[in-house]
Parts: sequence; C-alpha cells; structure tokens
Amino acid sequence: MTAPRLTPTLLVGPGALLFLALVVLPLVLTFILSFHAFDHTAGVKNEFTLGHYWAVISDDYYLNIFWRTLRLALLTTVICALIGAPEAYILSRMRDPWRSIFLLVVLGPLLVSVVVRAFGWSMLLGGNGLVNQAIQALGFGPVKILYTETAIVIALVHVMLPFMVIPVWTALQKLDPTVEAAAWTLGASRFTTLRRVVLPQVTMGVLSGSLIVFGLSASSFAIPGLLGGRRLKMAATLVYDEYMHELNWPLGAAIAIIVLLANLLIMLSYNRVVEARARRTLG
Repeated sequence: MTAPRLTPTLLVGPGALLFLALVVLPLVLTFILSFHAFDHTAGVKNEFTLGHYWAVISDDYYLNIFWRTLRLALLTTVICALIGAPEAYILSRMRDPWRSIFLLVVLGPLLVSVVVRAFGWSMLLGGNGLVNQAIQALGFGPVKILYTETAIVIALVHVMLPFMVIPVWTALQKLDPTVEAAAWTLGASRFTTLRRVVLPQVTMGVLSGSLIVFGLSASSFAIPGLLGGRRLKMAATLVYDEYMHELNWPLGAAIAIIVLLANLLIMLSYNRVVEARARRTLG
C-alpha cells in the first residue's frame, strides 16, 4: 500500500533536488552574502550589516539604473506586443507550407546565441554600419545609435519578439475560424470582428507574452553590456561590475536581491491581472 503513495515522491524527487541545488541554494547563499560587511583592503568580512541595502536604495546612481532597467524593459514589452500580435495573427491565417516557413523564420533567431546577435547589431548600428550608411545615402548626417538606449531597445525587441509571437499564436490556434465567418454573416465588418471576436482571444496571449518579455528584458545582461557600453548600465551589468570589477561581492549580492524582489513583485502583480482577465474571459 505504501509503494503507490511513494511513487509521486520518487518521480518528483530528482527534479526537486536539482531545483534546490541549482536555484534555491545559490539564491539563499547570495541572500546571506548580501548582509556581510566589506572592506576594500580586507575583502568580505564575517560581520552583519544592512549598509549595502541602504547604500543602494538611498543613492540616486543606483536608483537611476533601476529606473532605466524598468523603463527599457517596459518599452521593449510594448513594442513587442505592437509587432508580435499582428504578426501572430497573420501567421495563424497562413496555410501550409508558408505557415511552417514563416514560423521557422520567427523561431530561427532563438537558435543563435544572444551574444552573437548582440555583436551583429553592434556592427549594424555602429558609426560605419549599414544603418548609418543607409541614412547617409538618403542625404542625412551620421547618427549615433550604438551605445544608446535606442540600440538596447532595438536589440532587445529582436531577441524577445519570438517570446511574444508564440503565446499569441497559441491563443489564436484555439479560436474557431467559423466564429469569424459567423460574425461576417451577421453583418459585422472585418474591423468589428477583429475588435469584438479576435481581440479578446488575443489579449490572453499578449498578457502572457508580456510577462515573459518583461522578465527576460529586465534581467538581460549580454545586450546591455555589449550595446550599452560602459556608461549606459542596466541592473544585470551593474551586478556584474560589482562582482568582477569592484570585487564587492556583498554589494553585488544586495543589488541582485533587490532586482530579483522588484521583478517578482512586478511579475506577480501582473500575473494577478492576467488571472483576473482569464476568469472574466473564460468564466
């Protein structure tokens, strides 16, 4: 009688242990490290302090970086929604083999490393890149794009767009095409059908995709590090600098914990909105 009861535990056990070892334990150690004192001559001290957290939340330098991270992540999410939702709708209306081909085009960039794509954008957006060459060919002067927030947003949108398209496309797959045909038969225009029939179905996919895109954008490291330069920092690059350049591990741990808690708060609040929307839409 006990063996069937132990079966779920035995099946879940290896995965749970792996999760504890690779996710929970490092977070706990990082949390503990953030309360250690630090001295530039002696290094990390075995002394308890809250000074690192106070230094972060009371310094405009760190607050500006957090605000930049939040602003760019939100802007990336909005742009991905504006581009990804129509793209997913067009994709859902295609027929094979074009649907499979364009779906591969959407998912293809995920097969390439983010670092490689970031280097590609740095060459395109540089002073002598193809983008500036095209601008100069139109009769305008060169534009500084690389090492600006614009470059970060462009690259983030390129990287995160598939994470918006797929949830919206999945939501549209559940929509019966005959419902649209019924709306047209009853006299509704295509715009009204799109607004009253299709859009409520797309909304759930957009909300789910936005949750993924925002979380990944706010924690992105490679793109801000390569396209933002040394002066234009985001939260992930700030943590890297404290760990690797300043060697102030407790301060870097405190920044990482604050960023993690802020992301969790925003994403959990947003998830509540998604769940409330789902209950109203689906009953």
